[in-house]
Amino acid sequence: MERIVIAGGGLAAARTCEQLRSRGYEGELVMLCAEPHRPYDRPPLSKAALTEEEHDSTFPTDYAELSVDLRLGVAATALDPASRTVRTTGGDVTYDALVIATGASPVRLPGPGRQFTVRTVEDAARLRAELKPGQRVVLVGASWISAEVATAALRRGCSVTCVEAGPAPLSAALGAKVGERFLPWWSQVDLRLGTGVAEVTETGVRLTDGDHVDADVVVAGVGVRPDTGWLAGSGIELDRGVVVDEHLRTSLPGVLALGDVAVRWSPRWNARVHVEHWDDAREAARTVAGVLLHDPSEGTPLPVHDPVPYFWSDQFGHKIQYVGHHGPDDTLVVRGDGGARWAAAWLAPDGRLTAHLSIDSPRQMIDARMAIEAGARPDEAVLRDPEAKLAPPRRK
Repeated sequence: MERIVIAGGGLAAARTCEQLRSRGYEGELVMLCAEPHRPYDRPPLSKAALTEEEHDSTFPTDYAELSVDLRLGVAATALDPASRTVRTTGGDVTYDALVIATGASPVRLPGPGRQFTVRTVEDAARLRAELKPGQRVVLVGASWISAEVATAALRRGCSVTCVEAGPAPLSAALGAKVGERFLPWWSQVDLRLGTGVAEVTETGVRLTDGDHVDADVVVAGVGVRPDTGWLAGSGIELDRGVVVDEHLRTSLPGVLALGDVAVRWSPRWNARVHVEHWDDAREAARTVAGVLLHDPSEGTPLPVHDPVPYFWSDQFGHKIQYVGHHGPDDTLVVRGDGGARWAAAWLAPDGRLTAHLSIDSPRQMIDARMAIEAGARPDEAVLRDPEAKLAPPRRK
């Protein structure tokens, strides 16, 4: 492999460059970064970047030292696998191996009115400039990112309304029973549940029930879609994103994918999973580098990427941490007596712990992650005690 091309300019792309060089790859590395900035960390965009006038989350990666041909402002526009060529806004680029790390784009709402999303550093700067005392902010979707934006907007003196189609905050991700426990956190927000937004108007949002909510600022927090449009006609398998196996290989030879754009096969869950989280993108780069540089003659197996998913959110003065992956058939167990200290866990039909949600308790999260990795089957009665240890004791 004389040339590896990385399409994308985020965490997954930057980490892939670092991993390839650290493992001894000496060939040409080309990174196609659609944005005009060097790769930066995105989680702070909906947190610190909305409250701090000067905030720089650029990764400290030294691309010159790594001999990376970093092409800023150059986006992949098409893929021709027959000639192993990526079409870009800066001309064609051939590859021996291609890593797809183009991430995802926010879902936008219908209507002629102005709306904000939080995906790029420019998005965060524009929104921060609008979060002034007295501004009427409407958030669409009581999602993870909307909760973080609400936290920043309230801190900056805005009045905040949130329109959520579901029965409670975060109910789409965690279910109504867990979502209802977050309602006290939203006490300073005019939270309108069970209704959606039909369109963004010039003066606010029109709801699906016909009502209109006036707003100075409308923020869409209803999810993202993998950035796969440029792959149309390439023949690559797509299903909610780029389909990859547990080695992060796509259906095309010499092409791998990771991060928000990828839907990977998980032997752990026996299913395809779409993990749109920072931790997954960071760790997947190790597997990508290992697979690209794998030498079959050494007799070692191909690296597998199948970690226990993990993500976190800082909202309303609390840190939420979720590990695992729960399904519709899993049983919810609320840990705690209903007071301020509580957590949630999910058990598969066979009793295995599949997921855990902790509030302001990193130790609890670490314990749960270890338990999920170990395939623990905790007793449900014990599980209801938030102080109970879940992971089996380590062997000395």
